[in-house]
Amino acid sequence: MTVSKMTWRPQYRSSKFRHVFGKAATKESCYDGVPITCNVQDNNFCAVNPLFLAVITECAGGGTFLVLSVHHTGKVDPHHPRVSGHRGNVLDIKWNPFNDYCIASCSEDATVKVWEIPPHGVLKTLSVPWKELQGHSRRVNLIEWHPTANNILFSTAYDYQIMIWNLDCAEPVIKNPVRTISNHTDVVLSMSFNTDGSLLATTCKDRKVRLMEPRSGSLLQEASCKTHKASKVLILGNLKLLLTSGTSCYNDRQIALWDQDDLSVPLLEENLDGSSGALFPFYDPDTHMLYLAGKGDGNIRYYEISSEKPYIHYLTEYRSNLPQKGMGVMPKRGLDVSSCEVFRFYKLVTVKSLIESLSMIVPRRSESYQEDIYPMTAGNMPALTAEEWLSGINKGPVLMSLKPGSQVAESYTEMSKGLGNLLDARRSANTPSKLQLAYIKDQLGTKDSKEGSSHRADDRIQTHVSNGEDLALFSPPRTENELRIKFHKQQEEIRRLRELLNQRDVRIKQLELEIKNIKNSQSQSSF
Repeated sequence: MTVSKMTWRPQYRSSKFRHVFGKAATKESCYDGVPITCNVQDNNFCAVNPLFLAVITECAGGGTFLVLSVHHTGKVDPHHPRVSGHRGNVLDIKWNPFNDYCIASCSEDATVKVWEIPPHGVLKTLSVPWKELQGHSRRVNLIEWHPTANNILFSTAYDYQIMIWNLDCAEPVIKNPVRTISNHTDVVLSMSFNTDGSLLATTCKDRKVRLMEPRSGSLLQEASCKTHKASKVLILGNLKLLLTSGTSCYNDRQIALWDQDDLSVPLLEENLDGSSGALFPFYDPDTHMLYLAGKGDGNIRYYEISSEKPYIHYLTEYRSNLPQKGMGVMPKRGLDVSSCEVFRFYKLVTVKSLIESLSMIVPRRSESYQEDIYPMTAGNMPALTAEEWLSGINKGPVLMSLKPGSQVAESYTEMSKGLGNLLDARRSANTPSKLQLAYIKDQLGTKDSKEGSSHRADDRIQTHVSNGEDLALFSPPRTENELRIKFHKQQEEIRRLRELLNQRDVRIKQLELEIKNIKNSQSQSSF
C-alpha cells in the first residue's frame, strides 16, 4: 500500500536566517554630535571599514568629511579635524577595499580626490590629497572602486559620463582617464559590479537599466520598463540576477528582479509601500540576504534570495523610531563572529546628529565559531593589478576565512608597495609620510639580535608620528576630552600590535608544519 502526502498541510521553507534580528548599539557605543550633511542627494554619505568610519559633514565654504576611529564612540568633539580639500560640497565617499588607509571622495567642484589617512587617524585637518582626478566637466555624484583590481576607480558625474581611473601612476594630478563610457543620456543614479568585476550595471534618470562590459564600455543589455522606474541597482553576486529599487507607475515604492541574460521583462515586481524616500538595497552574497532601507524610514526589511521561483523570500523587519538619512556597511572582515553577527549598518540620524551602529545577528546558543553562516568571503587582498585588469584579465576575489586565528594578515606590505612606489617623487619632500611607512615596515620586520632590536625600538620611538607631528613633542592633555582622545589612540595601538603578534604566531605555526612535512617527505624518499 502506498502512502500519499497530504497536500493540505502548509509547506514551510526552512532557513537558518529566519530569526535574524537587529540589535542597535547603546547610546555610549554610538557617535554623537556629528554634523551630518544636509545634502539631498540620494547617496549613503557614509563609508566604513574595520578601522575607520567616514561621514560627510555640513560645512560652509567648501566640502569636508570626518574620519573617526571605529572604536572612538561617544561624544564627538565639534572641533575634530576633518578632511577638507574640495571647493564644493562632497557628494560621495568610498574606502579602498584593499587599503584601509585610503579613501576617495567626489564633489560638486567636478573633481575626485583620493586621500591617505595616517595610521593613527586624522589628528589635524587634511587638505592635500594623494591623488586629484580632473576630467569631469560637471559635479561628480558617484564613485565606485573595482571589486578585484587594485587602484581602479570609477566615477560618474552630471556630464552623463562614466570615467575609469588608474591610480598606479606617479603624477599627483591625473587629467586623463584610461577610459570614458558614454552610453547614458542622463544622470547615472547608481553603479554595481558583479563578483569578479567583469560586468557593470547602472541605473539612469532616463528610467533605463544598462548592463555593460566595464573595460570597453560596450553595452550588453538595456532594460526599459514602463511599470518600473529604477533608481538603484545591484548585481546579486553569482546568481545571474539583478535587483532594482524604485517606484511603480503609481509612485509606490517597488523592487524588481531581472534575469541577467534577458532584461526585456522583469522576473518579479513587488510593491512595498507608498512612501516617497529612496530605497537603498544592500546584498550579502555569503548569506544571500537582501536588506532594504528607505531614506527617511526607521525600518529595514530583509529577505532571502534564491535562484528559483519565487526568488525573494521575506524574512522579517527591523523597526526603529529613528529615521535614517544614509547607511554605511561594515565589510565582512570587520564583523564580530563571536556574537554571530552577519551584517552591520551605521545609520545616519540627522535629527539627533547621531550615527547608530546596528548589528544583524543570527541567534545561536553555542558560543563557538559557526562555520555554516560564515563561508569564505572576499578579503582585503586584490586579485589583479590595475595593468592586468586593463589588459583583459578577470579574476574572482581573493577569499579569506573569518574564523579567529585564520584571517588574512592586513596588507601593510602591499600598502607600502602600492603607495610607496607611486609616491617616491612626492614623498622625497614629505618626511612624515616616509616616517609612517618606515614605522609600519619596522613593525613587520623580523627579529634580529638583541642589540639590533633595541636600536629598532629607539628608532620606533623617534618615528612614531601621526599626521606629520612627533607624538613625543605633543603637549600633555589639558582637558578631559584630550585625555580621552589619547586614551582611545593608545587602546587602538595596543589592539593593532596584539593582532600583529597573533598573526606572527599563526605564521610561525604554519612554517613549523611546512618544515615538518618537508622532513617527513625527505625521510620517506630516503627509504
